[in-house]
Amino acid sequence: MAALRRTLHVATLAAGARRALAGSLAGSCLADRRLWDKLHADAGRGSVPTFDWFFGYEEAQGLLLPLLQESGAACPPRVLDVGCGTSSLCTGLYTKCPHPVDVLGVDFSPVAVAHMKSLLEGGQGQTPLCPGHPASQLHFMQADAQNLEPVASSGSFQLVLDKGTWDAISRGGLPGAYQLLSECLRVLSPQGTLIQFSDEDPDVRLPCLEQGSPGWTVTVQELGPFGGITYFAYLVQGSH
Repeated sequence: MAALRRTLHVATLAAGARRALAGSLAGSCLADRRLWDKLHADAGRGSVPTFDWFFGYEEAQGLLLPLLQESGAACPPRVLDVGCGTSSLCTGLYTKCPHPVDVLGVDFSPVAVAHMKSLLEGGQGQTPLCPGHPASQLHFMQADAQNLEPVASSGSFQLVLDKGTWDAISRGGLPGAYQLLSECLRVLSPQGTLIQFSDEDPDVRLPCLEQGSPGWTVTVQELGPFGGITYFAYLVQGSH
């Protein structure tokens, strides 16, 4: 959680803007939608189209692309990004993945979803995003990651991504984080992979994931350091 509280991985934002945004999170409940609506509205006024906690698509692609290639049961494989915010994970997969991929980003902030839809469609005079493969698709929907029933049926995704969402929800208590995990595993195919990106130490996160994921295999990979900070990718996988 340290980096979630203190680091904004947006190199082109002015230092003053970074300090203001980071300051707005200090001591706040990160499970409060109003906080994220305000943050995304403030960030959306800048010139940077996406806004990443921890790191962006470029740093994660080395892990994501092999997993997508291995998920040959579905073509294109379906990817769900829970709590996508205005991150570059969804847009990066859509525009840079050389293989077909069907990506859905969900967030409970209507401000974030509206921003990403505008970015995708070329709103406000911008150029619409072009897929890296002609068969790729990208969609954004407003949804609560702790209740995905309205947007996702059971076992319908081959890859589920959580970049900082567990970290934010757990600030309001572990029961909410476990509900998030339960929903992620419900919509994940039995042969699929859930990845939680975080800076939280494995000694803390692994026992939680192992307790909340009976019958699944839980492993961890070290990422980085990026910007002097080491991150972790926690993988929860079914049978392959």
